[in-house]
Amino acid sequence: MIKGFSKLSQKEKIDVLLEEFKLPQSFKDTLEHHQHSELQEIYNQFSENTLSNFYMPYGVAPGFVINGKEYAIPMTIEESSVVAAASKAAKFWSNRGGFQTKVISTLKVGQLFFTTDFGYIKLLEELTDIKEHLLSSITEISHSMEQRGGGIHTMKLNQEPLVDKETYCLMVSFETVDSMGANFINSCLEKMGEALCNYLKSKGAEAEVNMAILSNYTPDCIVECTLSCAIEDLKAYSGDYTPDEFAQRFKKAVLLAQHNSSRAVTHNKGIMNGIDAVVLATGNDFRAIEAGVHAYAAQSGQYSSLTKVKLTENEFKYTLTIPLALGTVGGLTKLHPLAGLSLRLLGNPSATELMQIIAAAGMANNFSAIAALVTSGIQKGHMKMHLSNILSTFNATSEEIGMAIDHFGTHVISHSAVKSYLELLRNNE
Repeated sequence: MIKGFSKLSQKEKIDVLLEEFKLPQSFKDTLEHHQHSELQEIYNQFSENTLSNFYMPYGVAPGFVINGKEYAIPMTIEESSVVAAASKAAKFWSNRGGFQTKVISTLKVGQLFFTTDFGYIKLLEELTDIKEHLLSSITEISHSMEQRGGGIHTMKLNQEPLVDKETYCLMVSFETVDSMGANFINSCLEKMGEALCNYLKSKGAEAEVNMAILSNYTPDCIVECTLSCAIEDLKAYSGDYTPDEFAQRFKKAVLLAQHNSSRAVTHNKGIMNGIDAVVLATGNDFRAIEAGVHAYAAQSGQYSSLTKVKLTENEFKYTLTIPLALGTVGGLTKLHPLAGLSLRLLGNPSATELMQIIAAAGMANNFSAIAALVTSGIQKGHMKMHLSNILSTFNATSEEIGMAIDHFGTHVISHSAVKSYLELLRNNE
């Protein structure tokens, strides 16, 4: 058992691991190779026991037109074809009105769980006074946020009868403007918890705070993104089908995702390919986004598609509605050099503008994925992009890469097929 690991220097941590687990020198060499010669001290601050950096591709999908404004969207992702799919969709829709987006609401939620013998009826009777007392307790914390237009919006008392008869939850909604707001919300809730216990004890009741923390379920922090065009314009994506046939096949794919949960998970994952990539690139919390999005997709009691399609005689209309709790100040958004660069590339957007940009990225990837699924199939484009990765694993030369690309233009791509093809080339040299 390694003891005192966190107190060791970065170099000492690596050496201890080599010795303890009998690792080869190449382990140390690889870690040191991926350390940044100038910025490593900054990266070390982002997490604990940092040994090195795990690099991810940082790409850009240009040509997005969102509400009439053009963007080149930064994307951090390792999955083949995501950036290409987003770029292709962006180019197609840029000549057809682009991505039309709107923010429906921006409220985030915090939860103050507490236990008391004061009684539910008495709590309701005292609720107005309790709210005033709690608000006054956080004046110092909330002053700066309120000056920027944020602060506490509402408070609601809920019982937790499935836990026990004396446990309650005070649901507090917050406006956090351009910050994601986690630290602000948690600080407010903890201070409010102290004030609540003191208030109830002054009334002769026993009271205890169980937990005080934000919720990553944000059904009131919603953005909507819509694509629409004449059905005949879909010919660019329809492949061997007519535009009308393509539109009907597309609609059926979305309906299946609305009513079949297993399909819905993969359908929504296609949306998150684009969303997570931009969330990462801008220094936001993709885990929080993922948790909130999937909870929202299951709010009816059945996990379902986040998108809806509507066809009229002549028009195709596709809409995504999704919760996105984001920030453009605080956290890594300015500390991480590439996160700051991403925001500058996007024109230093507000949090609400960033919500719309990221929703458009998700919509672009989903549209491209569904279009491929209902025509040529998802693997054709995906494996074409994946071919370069496979060739790299076999240390293919530039000449071999060129020959392989030509060969697999008309042959099925797989790891074993590429291996066999390269072996054939090399045996014939």
